[in-house]
Amino acid sequence: MTTLIINVKELLQVRKTSVSKVSGAEMAILPTIKNAYLLIQDDLISDFGSMDNLPQIKADEVIDATGKMVLPTWCDSHTHIVYAGNREQEFVDRINGMTYEEIANHGGGILNSAKKLNESSEEEIYEQSKLRLEEVMRLGTGAVEIKSGYGLTIDGELKMLRVIKKLSNNYPITIKATFLGAHAIPLEYKENRKGYIDLLINEMLPQIAQNKLAEYIDVFCETGYFTVSELEQIMEAGLQYGLKSKIHVNQFNSIGAIQAAVKQHALSVDHLEVMNTEDIMALKNTETMPVALPSCSYFLSIPYTPAREMIAAGLPLALATDYNPGSTPSGNMNFVVATACIKMKMTPEEAINAATINGAYAMGVSETHGSITVGKKANLILTKNIPSYYQLPYAFGSNLIETVFIEGKSIA
Repeated sequence: MTTLIINVKELLQVRKTSVSKVSGAEMAILPTIKNAYLLIQDDLISDFGSMDNLPQIKADEVIDATGKMVLPTWCDSHTHIVYAGNREQEFVDRINGMTYEEIANHGGGILNSAKKLNESSEEEIYEQSKLRLEEVMRLGTGAVEIKSGYGLTIDGELKMLRVIKKLSNNYPITIKATFLGAHAIPLEYKENRKGYIDLLINEMLPQIAQNKLAEYIDVFCETGYFTVSELEQIMEAGLQYGLKSKIHVNQFNSIGAIQAAVKQHALSVDHLEVMNTEDIMALKNTETMPVALPSCSYFLSIPYTPAREMIAAGLPLALATDYNPGSTPSGNMNFVVATACIKMKMTPEEAINAATINGAYAMGVSETHGSITVGKKANLILTKNIPSYYQLPYAFGSNLIETVFIEGKSIA
């Protein structure tokens, strides 16, 4: 099956030679081709270029994209979209003055979601989660990382990871699974932290590895959750089972977690709302991708990741949604890109790079996703008629997507 898209007003994120990520000043450069064509062969990008150089092609389908733009689908490298129920009451509690930490101390937050998940059947969780996945696909996401972490028991964590695997098997979108058993200390282990970490390392990890249920391991390293020394212990255990780290750090406090994650060659460090000079310098010239989650800052009314300082220091930056029931009940990457521009003062070029090629790097799929490159997956967004790609973050409340292609096929 060949699909030819012609008369593309502007083809965005064109990389004739594939790059794994862009950093610092490079983030402000978004390579494009105006008045372009793009050829899809089955599930891959086969060719592209200027309409002036369009070869003779006999395609099964021809799409005229006059006035419209094409760009790679978003790569959302940090989500928790497999969960049960919701936490809308906590949303109202925060409006009435409670903080995120106060809600957690009263049995809300992560422990609330864990209770709901463990009371729900695997099929119920799958049915709820697939609707969220279908929604983010329609919103232009073509690769997504999904974490466990709302089980906090052997059965609960395995149940979540099986649901993630089932979603991956049943949908064309690329899904990466992350084991986040170290999301919070369960109430029954409140006085026995070591006991829970032993359970995580000695009982959960072996079963997850044996059943090939995850590719990454995560820890919520934060005051009141897991310490830096616990983070190091869990990352080392994950590596023994072939699970590279993607770590929650610096959401509310800077406690040395970035330095520990970099030392263990973590693939990404995510949140980064609270950053000091030492944290920024620790990330320089490393293979660890910083990931900002601006819609979490928006929803919780907490600081935004200091993108300008980080990019000025030469760092790369990725953007992701943090889609979860408590702090970001949205998987809309279009809103993330707009919020990064509006609140973090990222340019549209920087934000698009952060949400495509750098997002792909942060979930280990930059060889196949994140740019318009021959041989990569034909995961594409075809916009509606828009004057320029600046419209994408500018018109932040409008749906500017006409069609999403995942693996070469348009999705309903």
